[in-house]
Amino acid sequence: MINNFKFKKNLGQNFLKNENIINKIIDKADINPNSLIIEIGPGGGALTKKLIKKSKYVLAYEIDQELNNILNVLKNKNNNLNIIFDNFLNRDLKEDIAGYKVDSIYIIANLPYYITTPIIQKIIDEQINIKQMILMVQKEVGERFSAQPGNKAYNSLTVFLNYYFNIKKLFIVNKNNFIPIPKVDSMVVSFSQKSKIKLINEALFFKIVKESFKYKRKTIKNNLKDYDLNKIEKVLIENNFNLNTRAEQIPLEVFGDIANELSI
Repeated sequence: MINNFKFKKNLGQNFLKNENIINKIIDKADINPNSLIIEIGPGGGALTKKLIKKSKYVLAYEIDQELNNILNVLKNKNNNLNIIFDNFLNRDLKEDIAGYKVDSIYIIANLPYYITTPIIQKIIDEQINIKQMILMVQKEVGERFSAQPGNKAYNSLTVFLNYYFNIKKLFIVNKNNFIPIPKVDSMVVSFSQKSKIKLINEALFFKIVKESFKYKRKTIKNNLKDYDLNKIEKVLIENNFNLNTRAEQIPLEVFGDIANELSI
């Protein structure tokens, strides 16, 4: 049935067709059998079919009502699968999962390129205790998520996400493994729980990070000129940096130290 499906560009629909890659994605997730897996955008259900065999429950969100017939065939055969035909971004996730009694929650998804960051932001905002996320994203975006200081892909989003998660680049997926074929390759990335750095003022930390990267070619001295540069310099020197360092060189922990020093 999926062969006759009319793919919608506005929904970023590119369905994974290579079963070996689907198996590889699942193998990278250390899934507890007594768990709930949340899948965002199941499409034709290729990944979903595998997930329902690995966990106690699977909750899938699909925005495209035209996939109803295809996915409901799968749902009717598997009582541990629930499919919500709605925009994930509009859902109350805590309410949706309230009835599930499980040890762990995972999110495994092939995310539409155009909406990757809003989906991750929503997951963070919902404050759900997620053990691990395995996400397939555009390769360039995956590089940004997992970049290290000093890498040109390292930016404020990198710091923001690494504040919440340990992020690991897993493997590249060639664009020819999708139908229809997208313009670029994809990357599978793992997000796992971590202990947050200690902050006095979280809001100030996020503000400092954002403003540090405001003008990428400018130094910390220029981008944070409206703050107490003496305090900032003190922290930078303690960490072998200086005011002429650019934001892309500075690790998460040092941004945390700067924010804490400015909070005193």
